[in-house]
Amino acid sequence: MLLNEEDQKRVARAIAAIEKDTDAELVTVLARQSDDYRYIPLLWAALLSLLVPLALAFLPIWLSALETLLAQWTVLVVLGLLFRWPPLMMALVPRRVKQWRAANLARRTFLDQGLHHTRGGTGLLIFVSEAEHYVEILADRGIAEKVPDERWQSIVDTFTGHVKQGEVLNGFLECIASCGDELILKIPATEQKNELPNHLVLL
Repeated sequence: MLLNEEDQKRVARAIAAIEKDTDAELVTVLARQSDDYRYIPLLWAALLSLLVPLALAFLPIWLSALETLLAQWTVLVVLGLLFRWPPLMMALVPRRVKQWRAANLARRTFLDQGLHHTRGGTGLLIFVSEAEHYVEILADRGIAEKVPDERWQSIVDTFTGHVKQGEVLNGFLECIASCGDELILKIPATEQKNELPNHLVLL
């Protein structure tokens, strides 16, 4: 588990403290990984196995068509299993694919958590996918009208640095505090409400 129970409680307390002074509703989500990428190991293994006949052509041995086919299948199976090792698999996934998958999950989570149904459109999602080192802040219309995207991006950049260093808790707490500074200033509290849960959502 990336954050233990006490860490999760600290995140919840940080959210509750911010929401006392703003009408915004914060939801924090931590995903271990945004996709299983099961096709990636097989794809790379298949591509490399296609090179087996070419590699054999440079070796001082002669193999029959059946032996060459068996060599290809052996390479396919061995590499397919080897490439399923998580660190290696994530290294093989193109950066653009990882970001696309994480961004899709962030948007689905925004809807699943009901952030688009808050009064005044003041929902804010802080989404982290640890395996992809991906961080995104999604704001509903009521917040987007008052806080420019550039401000969220600067907070995201700082948080992403923490995630890459394995400092997920510190990243969350600093991000929540930075978001809180903006929300308290631009969307101050006009009523006491708590439409959405404050706990960290784990995916």
